[in-house]
Amino acid sequence: MKLTFEKSDLVRCVGIVQKAVSVRTTMKILECILIDASAGNINFTANDLDLGIQTLVPGEIIEKGRVAIDAKLFSGLVRKLPEEKISFETSDDNSNMCIIKCDKKTYKIPGMPAEEFTYFPEIEKTNSIKLSQMSLKEIINQTIFSLAINDINPIMTGELFETNENSLRVIALDSHRIALRKIEIDISENKVYTIIPGKSLKEIAGILALDADKEVNIYFTDKHVLFEFDETKVVSRVIEGTYLNVNKMFSTDSETKVVIDRKALIDAIDTEMVFIKESDKRPIIFDFKDDYVRLFVKSTLGQGEEEVEIEKEGADLKIGFNPKFLLDVLKVIEDEKVTLSFVNAKSPCFIRDEKDTYLYLVLPVNFTEE
Repeated sequence: MKLTFEKSDLVRCVGIVQKAVSVRTTMKILECILIDASAGNINFTANDLDLGIQTLVPGEIIEKGRVAIDAKLFSGLVRKLPEEKISFETSDDNSNMCIIKCDKKTYKIPGMPAEEFTYFPEIEKTNSIKLSQMSLKEIINQTIFSLAINDINPIMTGELFETNENSLRVIALDSHRIALRKIEIDISENKVYTIIPGKSLKEIAGILALDADKEVNIYFTDKHVLFEFDETKVVSRVIEGTYLNVNKMFSTDSETKVVIDRKALIDAIDTEMVFIKESDKRPIIFDFKDDYVRLFVKSTLGQGEEEVEIEKEGADLKIGFNPKFLLDVLKVIEDEKVTLSFVNAKSPCFIRDEKDTYLYLVLPVNFTEE
């Protein structure tokens, strides 16, 4: 096999598929990228058995062939090469030795037989949805922070993708909060109810373009989900099971409703957090009055107090929150003002917009009066 690439194309495409390379495995082949130029195009593929990524690579095929190469070595090398044409070839002695040449530099990396590589499964393209890359990227980024990182219940490490009539709902949750995003789309006749691992969604969001004109097709089966966009395919296993029914957790009743400037609230929380050690997990107390909210925190580091103007309907309220959980929500909302709703000091905070495109739930934290 002999190929040539532009460095920028090579670096970009290695970076895409490397997201699916296994980092903790006893199977050496899962640490590799498959370079396949056997059928007229150059494809790079990586597969850690839970997530697989394949992308089409611009380049010239001088001699066809296939080989698997250590992803970490290959990526580290090509990023350091000069901005010149890069030649990639395998030796003629069937040893799978990969030879990379650029300018007057020559490097050799042992390869592995392509036959040992595990391809991801073929996906039946019957049940699907389509939306813009920008929409999918935003939906993932605006929900994924609410997932449990490690949990005895694997369902809480994935996001629910659920269609209903002409809309897609994406839900993420852990034991302290829920994030829900809704978008209107054209859907197939089949219903979608699929739990996609957060790890897979995070890697997909890192590849997607922030472009409303570029589309992504998503195909669903009982075992896998396939994302197709640009010249890239991403296949992920899904998490089997039934997601928590969050509908019964969202209350439309409220005793206190507050409208507040989002940036002002972010700045106030950020400042108060100076007095909270990461290991301390001390809450910030929010004391909602008629036209302002008083934020207060006291710790061994000192104490802070700040007031922010609000528009309030209903009863006064004093409630405590883990400030990080509120910041995670506020930083992904784009609205200038946000609406916070409360039933009482022991119930969750609901953050929602009038168009019903997002809804966040954050549980309060118990605190003692200082």
